[in-house]
Amino acid sequence: MLRRIFEILGIYKLYEKWLWRQIRKGNKPEHIGIILDGNRRWAMKRGLPPWEGHKIGAEKVEKVIKWCYEAGVKTLTLYVFSTENFQRRRREVEEIMKLIECYLERALKDNMIHEKRIKVKALGKRELLPENVRKKVEKLEDATKNYENYYLNIAMAYGGRCEIIDAVRKIAEKVERNEIKPEDINERIFEKFLYTAHLPNPNPDLIIRTSGEERLSGFLLWQSAYSELIFLDVYWPDFRKIDLWRAIRTYQKRERRFGR
Repeated sequence: MLRRIFEILGIYKLYEKWLWRQIRKGNKPEHIGIILDGNRRWAMKRGLPPWEGHKIGAEKVEKVIKWCYEAGVKTLTLYVFSTENFQRRRREVEEIMKLIECYLERALKDNMIHEKRIKVKALGKRELLPENVRKKVEKLEDATKNYENYYLNIAMAYGGRCEIIDAVRKIAEKVERNEIKPEDINERIFEKFLYTAHLPNPNPDLIIRTSGEERLSGFLLWQSAYSELIFLDVYWPDFRKIDLWRAIRTYQKRERRFGR
């Protein structure tokens, strides 16, 4: 109720503008990762089935993509669906897959994607996805394969441990074929076999998780070694531009030492 009153009074808009003035000239994160959490709990609080929360959450994704590029963020990685999420109820998984397919199709026709030349890439074990979703992914990736102004990564059927294991397997195959010597393997070589190898900056500067949970849940385990982490006590469907601006402001206030 209080939030609605503030919206009517226009206080949020004023606060949003004030926050933007604070962060606009500061050092902004080049790569932001977001763990979209809290859709089911948002729906449960309203007596709705979980897929209704996912539906509103998917609508919020479109807005957040625009906000990030408005802020000059070059790379955005969204954690949409993990390998563990396949263990949820069949109906919920099916509804999520329908939403993913729908929004992949919308992205394919989205003028912003093509005008800003945003390369879209799916991160994860795509063989676990339904065939119709895989085809939409391939179509979108193919349509944006030559874009390099911005990068949008959608982590679905994704697990950080799976990514590392997949990389190890590929390197082992290279070693077996005498294409790589074991003594030559280092961090730079290893990163070439991760899902994020196509990115100019694969390591998120800032990772945001909504819903109040304070863990990464397998998100970009290798890449997040020195990421700044921000956990927000707001469900994903309720995420606002001021939440993003405040997260960036917090990031700007931190001193990044990268272990030094």
